[in-house]
Amino acid sequence: MDQSTHDVRRANWLNIITECQQRPVNVSVKQWLADNGVKEKAYYYWLRKFRREACEQIQLPAVTTQAEVSFAEFHVPASAPVNLTSANHAVAAIRANGITLEVSNDISESLLRMLLQEVAHA
Repeated sequence: MDQSTHDVRRANWLNIITECQQRPVNVSVKQWLADNGVKEKAYYYWLRKFRREACEQIQLPAVTTQAEVSFAEFHVPASAPVNLTSANHAVAAIRANGITLEVSNDISESLLRMLLQEVAHA
């Protein structure tokens, strides 16, 4: 397959995926694909391909089928006490590398920095 054919197919699938992502809320992906004559396996093949390209562009590791679980130990500095019993409400959620951190306004800057560094290396 020459480059121009690949470029045309890629543009076509990018258009299909974009349209599917903008479907009405009450329509499932499967239903939208059936209504528009798009093969489900082909759709997910191209979606996976575009997502991998996006991950490579922002230097995130591609998602693999086997996930390895690892733990990172970190110590909270004495100057940043953590009150686990208070009813703090999360004002932000940070998601990275399959980890979700919910933080409240009373988190210290040093603790937040330490948590973000550990998540980045997890």
